[in-house]
Amino acid sequence: MEAHKNELEPLLVAAVVWVESSFNKEAESFKGARGLMQIMPETGFWVAEQIGLEDFTEDQLYDPQINIMIGTWYLRDLYRQFDGNTCVALAAYNGGRGHVRRWLQNGLWDGSRDRLENIPFAETRLFVLRVEQTYRRYKQIYK
Repeated sequence: MEAHKNELEPLLVAAVVWVESSFNKEAESFKGARGLMQIMPETGFWVAEQIGLEDFTEDQLYDPQINIMIGTWYLRDLYRQFDGNTCVALAAYNGGRGHVRRWLQNGLWDGSRDRLENIPFAETRLFVLRVEQTYRRYKQIYK
């Protein structure tokens, strides 16, 4: 439902959830990202403010409904910022929009899947590849 509300393909959101947390609502990264879509608390607070979610606490990032609401809104925001480019939106979701913006502006990466090796963060390169592979697999299974 949140995927549709945020104009995202549900199978893409499922792929992000699988890659980020393996569907573990209690997942927490060593950097502090939380829940199904591995939302950083700062991002959670920012999105909560944008969507008018009052009395938000970072512990709510473990609530699947809240986590997916915030994660899908954030991913859609990245899609809009980066002209609907899936690779770029996914890279920004993982590596940060500021980093991705600089990579694009400085010519380090052209935003294409064919040039993922130019992304300076290995974790982000792998994230984009894994999400895209999982998404393709889900589309084959659920067609």
